[in-house]
Parts: sequence; C-alpha cells; structure tokens
Amino acid sequence: MIVMKFGGTSVESAQALERISGIVAGRLDRKPLVVVSAMGKTTDRLVAMARAIEVGDLAAALAELNKMADHHLREALPAAADERRAGLETFLKGTFEHMDKMLRVYPLGQRLSAAETDLLLSFGERLSSTIVAEAFYRCGFHAVGLDSRTAIKTDASHGAAQLLVDETAAALAEHVVPHMEHSVVVMGGFIASTVDGVTTTFGRGGSDYSAAIVGAALGAEEVQIWTDVDGVMTADPSLVADAHRLKIMSFGEASELAYFGARVLHPATMAPALEKNIPIRVLNSRRPENEGTLIVVEAPQNALVKSIAYKEGITIVDVRSTRMLMAHGYLARLFAAFERFKTSVDMVATSEVSVSLTVDRTDRLDEIIAELKGVADVERRDGNAIVCVVGDGIRYTPGVSAKIFSALDGILIEMVSVGASRRNISFVVDENDLEEVVRRLHKAFFSDVDKEVFA
Repeated sequence: MIVMKFGGTSVESAQALERISGIVAGRLDRKPLVVVSAMGKTTDRLVAMARAIEVGDLAAALAELNKMADHHLREALPAAADERRAGLETFLKGTFEHMDKMLRVYPLGQRLSAAETDLLLSFGERLSSTIVAEAFYRCGFHAVGLDSRTAIKTDASHGAAQLLVDETAAALAEHVVPHMEHSVVVMGGFIASTVDGVTTTFGRGGSDYSAAIVGAALGAEEVQIWTDVDGVMTADPSLVADAHRLKIMSFGEASELAYFGARVLHPATMAPALEKNIPIRVLNSRRPENEGTLIVVEAPQNALVKSIAYKEGITIVDVRSTRMLMAHGYLARLFAAFERFKTSVDMVATSEVSVSLTVDRTDRLDEIIAELKGVADVERRDGNAIVCVVGDGIRYTPGVSAKIFSALDGILIEMVSVGASRRNISFVVDENDLEEVVRRLHKAFFSDVDKEVFA
C-alpha cells in the first residue's frame, strides 16, 4: 500500500478535488490511503479567528468564519455526487453553525488556551477529509472519511504534540485497517488526540508528518507528498527562474532543507520514514505525469550541493555580558529562558562575552528579553533571513565556504554556522539582500548540473 498526502493547494477548489480524484483513481491497484490538509487558506483563516477573539473583535472572527464557510460551500458541493450533495451541505452548514457558537463563547480579549487553539484549528482537516471522500465517491470509487483524532494518538503538548507510537499503532489497527480492504481511507493530517480524546495538533505543516506516521505504522511501500511544485528544487522557483528539480536526494539532505525553510516538506516528516526505511516521493498534483523527487536513506554523491533554502522573518538576539567570561552555567541560564517561553532557536554563535542567536517566532520575545536583561545587555535585530546551502557532498569537499562567500562578495553576512551534520552551511543576511543572495549562490553552484541528479 501507499500513503498519498495532498496539501492545501491540491484540495483548494472543485477543480483541484476533481484533479486529485483522478490521480488516486489511477493508483487504486496500489491500495492508497489518503491524508489531506485543510482546503486552501483555511488554517490561516482559523488562526485569524483566534487572534480576533484575543483582541476582543468578535465581528472580525465571525467575518473570517463566513469567508471560510462561503469558500467550502462554493467549492465542495460541486465536487460531490448529485445524490449526496444535500447530505454534504447539511454536514458543512452544521459544522459552521457549531463553530459560530464556539467563537461566541470564547471570552473576548483573552488569549485562547493551547487546547482551545488546537480544537479550533482542527476544523480545517476535519472538513477536508469528509469533502475529499465525497469527491472520490463521485469519481466512482468508494472512500471513507475518517477523523484522524480516533487513529493518531499523542501526548498533551498542544500545538506541538508528541506521537505515542504504540497507542497510535493500536488505534490505526482498530479504526483504519478494517476499512482499507474495500475503501480508500481519507484522513485529515495535522490533527490527533490524546488517549483521553482531547484534540491536539502537530503544528503548522504537520500533515506531512501525519502521512509519514501512518505510512510507517502500516508498512507502506512509499509515502507520496503531493504539492503544487514538481518536487524538491535547487532553489525557490519564485526567486530563481531556472531552478532545477532534484531527481533523488537523501533523507539527511531533505531534513536540513525542511528545517531551514524549504516549503515542500515539514521538518518532522523524515523521522518515521527514516526509521522504517520507507522512501518519500514529492510530486506535483497539477503535473502528475512528472516523476517528482525521490527521497531515500542513501542517495548518489555526485553533486556537491543539492539545494539552497531560506527562512524569512528572522530576528537576531545579541546577548552581551562580561559575566560570561570563564563562567560555567551561563549558557544554560540563557537557553532556559527560551525554554520557559517555548521559543525555539535556529542558529547560535558565541564568543567569550557574547552570544548571538536567531528566532523565527517573536510572540514571547519581549518577555524573554526582559528576563535576560537582569544578567546581560540584550539587543534584538529584526528583518533578517537565514540562507542554507545543503548537500551531503559538503562533508567531503574542502573550499565550499570559500566558494559561497566569494559569490557573496559585497553582501554583509551577520552570522555563520556549519551544521553538526556537516551537510549544511547556513548564514544570516538582511532580508533586503535575500533574493540577490539566493540568485548568486544558485549561479555559483548550479550553472552546470549532473543530469543524473537534476532535471
């Protein structure tokens, strides 16, 4: 069997739903299980609802809900079979009425709890899994829309839930496997629940992770990630018009790209597949004839660099204090502040009396800085970007850094990091320089490519 995950743009409209129905229909002999994201911009709308409630603007929250409802009714109903359209409409309208009541109950002007946020965000995938199953029925094959919260179990770390492997295996065996012999099971990605049934999520982009979890637990021959691009590219095609598609790459390379901003895969996707040695293939739902990118444990080492990733919206935090000099425990205290406020750090550079680090979430940064100012001088610098050059060949080839910085002559580099895996070199630049940086690096490394690795 195979697991086929379709992202938000692959299920965003009636036309898209018809397209993926044909894709799945052509692979029924491989016993597909389908995992779907929320339709289009649905999760963004749900996040906007939560923020509107938190600032006390119920009208804005309800306006976002109405936009979400209009989009789903407009695009989902034409995708359903004539005789089942009324039932789908009743389900959709009932769900939106329930959400309306939820929004009106939340205390205005207060931050939603993490559990409340997870519950609100879960509606996108709960809706899309039902809608996609109906689209499949119209295409002529039987499908079952299944609530992933019954089949994937996690701890109660809301917003970044940790998988419970044994409990999930048991739940999948009970709730999913019995349907697979005669139906295509459609599950929402991103969402799960505790063993007590409380809704949890894996965080934004977690649908890829859900697909890998299911694939690993059920022993899939392949996990397919269907997106709106031809596969993993040598750079973002919106910045580099002549970017190449990678035909094959390693899990390690794909993981580095995912962590440092490549938009094709979620960072956590690799782990379950790597553990079970299940290949992942990245494909384009708009061009299903394209072979995409195959991600395996070991890939051919006939290319120095495989891709250039970037992450925007980066803030540098500079921490300086003479107390660091010859002092043990100082760094532990510094990072404990980030841990207390649940803020992840991307890059770190240290000297005898200073630490510079980067974050991409700043919602708790003021609180962190206030705490650190008790022991150090702290400065934040917004408007930066991390650029990451990735390739297994970096580990074995001298002079890669020289080639990078020669290409970037005249551009200010704020921080530099060589990953512990030695398969990436990352650095921070001003966001205003980002496009120029990516284009220069692409020209330096991909002007002449190996056709066995790149298309």
